Amino acid sequence: MQWVKAQMSRAEITIYGAGAFGLSCGYAAAKRGAHVRVIDPHGVGHGSSGGVVGALAPHTPERWNPKKEFQFQSLIMARSHWPEVEALGGVSSGYGNLGRVQAIKDERQLQLAREREAQAAELWQGQAEWRVVTQGETGYWAPISPTGYLVHDTLSARLNPWRACQSLAAAIKALGGEVVTDGPEDGAVIHASGWWGLTALNEAFGKEVGNGVKGQAILLDLALPEAPQLYGESLHVIPHADGTTAIGSTSERDFDSPDGTDEQADALLERAREAVPALRDAPEIRRWAGVRPRARSRAPMLGPWPDRPGHYVANGGFKIGYGMAPLAAQVLIDLILEGRDALPDAFRVEASL
Repeated sequence: MQWVKAQMSRAEITIYGAGAFGLSCGYAAAKRGAHVRVIDPHGVGHGSSGGVVGALAPHTPERWNPKKEFQFQSLIMARSHWPEVEALGGVSSGYGNLGRVQAIKDERQLQLAREREAQAAELWQGQAEWRVVTQGETGYWAPISPTGYLVHDTLSARLNPWRACQSLAAAIKALGGEVVTDGPEDGAVIHASGWWGLTALNEAFGKEVGNGVKGQAILLDLALPEAPQLYGESLHVIPHADGTTAIGSTSERDFDSPDGTDEQADALLERAREAVPALRDAPEIRRWAGVRPRARSRAPMLGPWPDRPGHYVANGGFKIGYGMAPLAAQVLIDLILEGRDALPDAFRVEASL
């Protein structure tokens, strides 16, 4: 009887990393009936996946390619994915498909935005819109636009990153999986440990296949839970369901402190308050910094670890990890459990070698 219990408790899939990719893979596998063990010595949502921004925003609807198609399908999938995760585990992810508004700074951008409006009508298959609107149509919650025009898309969504990790972990446990800080390695192994994992891959392959890009962000006390996110000049402003609003983020290749904030956060806040008047009187709650994993290919890194049978990689989400995670996890688990390979070539580990 003891042997039977031991066999039943063994994980068929072991995942290193309790961030967006690791937990999403764990959820996808547990939902399919696999025994899952997610291991992270730092706990759930410790790294860049536990930040404050949470923008699930699409690439522009032009020069369509497999990466943009994959992201589009994943963002559509998210509309049912996150409510399902929340219902299973009983923990809110803060997900909301509330769209995005972005400023158009000059006539060239306006012309381009109108071209993209037509392309989105075709490429987004009627499931979302990319529209050029006037400043008056958006009300006071909008970035200042020099042209008086803005883009409003209905594909963008938001979630609370740290809460999303907790939501996935709760769902995995509800499905009989484990989320632990240590444990044995059983079955297929997925390496999804973010920046630290890319460092290990660099050492294993003897070359740089990816690196870390630090980001700093700020959380404000401003409650606009049903408002769209705003974007402009590499600046994201994300109203969250819990009554906070996040501003992010910087992109820093060179840094001394992975989780320290500095004058770059000051500059970020100043830019945001200048661009969005509604932020000017919002009190600051806290600042956050973390290092996001960026694969050399600039696409998520998914698939078998070359020359290491039974081991797989799920890494390199960088700024689009949460947006890609639902479909990325499904495709990788399809490969592991069924041998069904639908990985885009640009996502394969070899693409970064």
